[in-house]
Amino acid sequence: MNDEWLIYRGAGEPHDGIDALPDPPPWRNFDGGPVGTPDRPAVGAEGNIARRLGAHRQAAELHRPEPEELEAINAALYLRRPLLVTGFPGTGKSTLAHSVAHELKLGRVLRWPVVSRTVLQDGLYRYDALARLQDVQLAAGGAAAAGRPDGAAVPGIGKYIRLGPLGTALLPTARPRVLLVDELDKSDIDLPNDLLNVLEEGEFALPELERVADTEPEVEVLTDDGTKVTVRGGRVRCRAFPFIILTSNGERDFPAALLRRCIQLRLGQPGEKRLATLVRAHLGEEAARRGGELIREFLGRSQSELVAADQLLNAVYLTHYASPATREDLADLLIQRLDRPR
Repeated sequence: MNDEWLIYRGAGEPHDGIDALPDPPPWRNFDGGPVGTPDRPAVGAEGNIARRLGAHRQAAELHRPEPEELEAINAALYLRRPLLVTGFPGTGKSTLAHSVAHELKLGRVLRWPVVSRTVLQDGLYRYDALARLQDVQLAAGGAAAAGRPDGAAVPGIGKYIRLGPLGTALLPTARPRVLLVDELDKSDIDLPNDLLNVLEEGEFALPELERVADTEPEVEVLTDDGTKVTVRGGRVRCRAFPFIILTSNGERDFPAALLRRCIQLRLGQPGEKRLATLVRAHLGEEAARRGGELIREFLGRSQSELVAADQLLNAVYLTHYASPATREDLADLLIQRLDRPR
């Protein structure tokens, strides 16, 4: 495979290759601005990387993807399209986002977990109108008590707005942010269709800010990162389209309109080499050697049962502390099939 075109190489070593990414195709070129400052390192970010990618990841090529995975990830980067990743639970779908962010030095992964009640607004921003009303009433009451009925200090509207993960990802930045939309197949039937316009246009409006744009053209709001940014004219439009991973466990089909806007990638169950590397990255070389029998047993069961790789990690870790007589029973307890009849 000729890998000269690859921006993300899956080697796990951070580099500045994202700066060599060519300009987007004309139909995916966005002009939001002004460009903001890079994302500051989030508190605990290194710990999150270790948790996701493994504390011993330097000693193991844990997330070196297969060629088709590399092609799909880089196609999404080049074309500025979301990457729709499907596969059974525990196959590493979510981890891909952290691997790309770590290697390309794109900062903290913005995560939007989806449940059946999730709506588009949850990902874009939240406006706490009730808190604002309460603060206005308190300010008015305090002013009246002080004999200043006309001098109540009304808090600025930006204090009550916080951008969600998707809204933060669409802020204009020089480098793309990484956004993980986790388990989109758990959503209400409307959410995939509601996402279409935002993903296509790379922008969204905040009606609460548009209404006051004449008197407050610039409003400072909080982001999902916990930092403050200025929103101008009540709209957010990206400059570098974010690298978006949409994950799905395959529990439902998506509309064709969404599928044609995404690069699609299906992850299969990991093989013995990849499972051993997974154990090595998280638990060390000795654990990978000691857990060889458990890995082979896990692989055998995965041919006919739905099991997840994190169950294997739990078993390898815990059986190290158990007596030899109880290890087999303990492994059976921890690696139970996920598709058993209820």
